[in-house]
Amino acid sequence: MKLLALEADAPGADKGAYTTVLLQAEAKRAWELVQAGMLRELYFRADRHAAVLVLECASTEEAHDVLGTLPLVAAGLIIFEVIPLAPYSGFARLFSDMG
Repeated sequence: MKLLALEADAPGADKGAYTTVLLQAEAKRAWELVQAGMLRELYFRADRHAAVLVLECASTEEAHDVLGTLPLVAAGLIIFEVIPLAPYSGFARLFSDMG
C-alpha cells in the first residue's frame, strides 16, 4: 500500500534540540528505509521546511511504526500525518461507453 506522510513539528518540540549528530542519524535512517524498499520518495516542501515522504507499507499502522524509527520522531521533535493512497480510477470513465 502506498502512503503519503506529511511532517509537522511536534507540539512543544525544542527547536534547539536539532543537533548535527541527530540530523545525520536521521539521514542515515532514511537511507536505510530507502534501501529496505519502505521509503520510496523523500522531499522537502517548497513553501516551508517540512518533509513529505512516500512510503510502501502493508498498513497505516506499519507506516507509523516505520516512521517511529526515525531519530527526529523518536526524539519527539517531529510527527507525521499518514495518508493512505488508492490508485486513480477516473480514467475508466473514458472507456465506459466502449462496447
